[in-house]
Amino acid sequence: MSRVLVVEDSVTQREMITDLLKGSGLDVTVASDGVEALEQIQVKNPDLVVLDIVMPRMNGYEVCRQIKSNPTTQNIPVVMCSSKGEEFDRYWGMKQGADAYIAKPFQPTELVGTVKQLLRQ
Repeated sequence: MSRVLVVEDSVTQREMITDLLKGSGLDVTVASDGVEALEQIQVKNPDLVVLDIVMPRMNGYEVCRQIKSNPTTQNIPVVMCSSKGEEFDRYWGMKQGADAYIAKPFQPTELVGTVKQLLRQ
């Protein structure tokens, strides 16, 4: 079973994404900010990270850069999932190393489909 780390500071969004992914057969752990996310990645070694951008302590862009610049974690796919939905936001997210970018609000099938596709690669 694939392990997914959901990094989201909004409790409502975190629970919704977690329920969606668990419902599609994935093992999900959560973090509420970027610092906690990096700690969880070292401990849990997830197969994929779903990452919000606007968070306290450390934003999603910085978390993504740290994941992608570390040789032990650089191959973990990162799906940025943010309310920042402008074309520039998407461009900047991909520039930080994200493997996919999904704007909120999103369709549940879009998130699950993107996660499953990246896990198969």
